[in-house]
Amino acid sequence: MNATMTLSALTALTGLDVFDYLAQEVSIPVVDGLQAQGDLIVIPYSLLADIVSSAPWTRSENVPLSGVELLRSAAGGNPHSLVADEGGCTWSTPVNDPRRLALGILDSRATAYLIHPEHGATGIAPGRYVIGRQREQSFGRTSGRAQLVAD
Repeated sequence: MNATMTLSALTALTGLDVFDYLAQEVSIPVVDGLQAQGDLIVIPYSLLADIVSSAPWTRSENVPLSGVELLRSAAGGNPHSLVADEGGCTWSTPVNDPRRLALGILDSRATAYLIHPEHGATGIAPGRYVIGRQREQSFGRTSGRAQLVAD
């Protein structure tokens, strides 16, 4: 994939669709730090190395250009998909996470992208990352309770 990827170029390469109200010719930012997309969060592995780890049952697969579905929206709707050039990234799941938030570990030698029909796409710079669910603190009658972000 090229260094300056647009949403229209990414959807053409992967065959994955986004909603037509999204600006198709915007350049997709590539980030090497924390980033979120709806109910997913991408965290550099170094920040969670003492918490999240591979386990004997963890399996790794190359991330294809057609994508790996990481998570569907809360109501079973739109998927978050991880895409990359063939052989550029490895997705490992399930992983050991006592918080029960990590979906897996991404090892990326090239830029990878998260794509979602409603949110568009975000770029993930080469490196090692934990991709997981986001949790939020609620206020009001249920104050003090943490819950998963529903997308």
